[in-house]
Amino acid sequence: MEFCAESPHWLYKRGRIGEAEAQFEKLLGSLHFKSALTELSRADKGDESENIRYVDLIRGRHSRVVFIGSTLFALQQLSGINAVFYFSWTVFKNVGVPSNFANLCVGFANLSGSIVAMTLMDKLGRKVLLLVSFIGMSVAMGLQATAASFSGPVTLYLSVGGMLLFVLAFSFGAGPVPSLLLAEIFPNKIRAKAMAICMCVHWVINFLVGLLFLPLLERLGSQILYSMFAFFSFIAIIL
Repeated sequence: MEFCAESPHWLYKRGRIGEAEAQFEKLLGSLHFKSALTELSRADKGDESENIRYVDLIRGRHSRVVFIGSTLFALQQLSGINAVFYFSWTVFKNVGVPSNFANLCVGFANLSGSIVAMTLMDKLGRKVLLLVSFIGMSVAMGLQATAASFSGPVTLYLSVGGMLLFVLAFSFGAGPVPSLLLAEIFPNKIRAKAMAICMCVHWVINFLVGLLFLPLLERLGSQILYSMFAFFSFIAIIL
């Protein structure tokens, strides 16, 4: 099946226009759902046969929605999630937690958040999950930055708690929602190339964060670096 049941596209294709409008408004907000419906209507009338070039997505009338998608993926990675996944063992090691137990805790937090997201995705809407997720991630990185200013048991609790809260919050919304949301809001005729651009941004920043995390950690210190990650999560909240 081309469209998932109860997605706006699926509803629209089956003539349930009112329900599709309600879903789009829930996903995108009252300011943007009408433009999304216009694009969907245009694609349904056959505009999908139009030859779309990558330059049209960057500079043309679709540039805004592609920019939104790319920015969402960029902020997802700049929040530091893959640095957490790649190097969480070093953080736990520094506070005396065995790496095997640390990996188990991170995996459990990731699984728990994913189950919650799966349960609430259609009930709360994508926008709410993203907002709550980035708020939790910002708070968690704030705890990590605060932990760098203390020593003793306080550091242990703040570091471990902040790390697990961050993974839990990410898997709750910022992890699964962007790919699902963008696949739903991109019109048929640009979806493949638009998603390609967004995923390119995703993996380039993923690579850079993984490459630069340890050198920046040594040069800037954990307090500044985690504050930077918290800042990017806060930017995502505002946007």
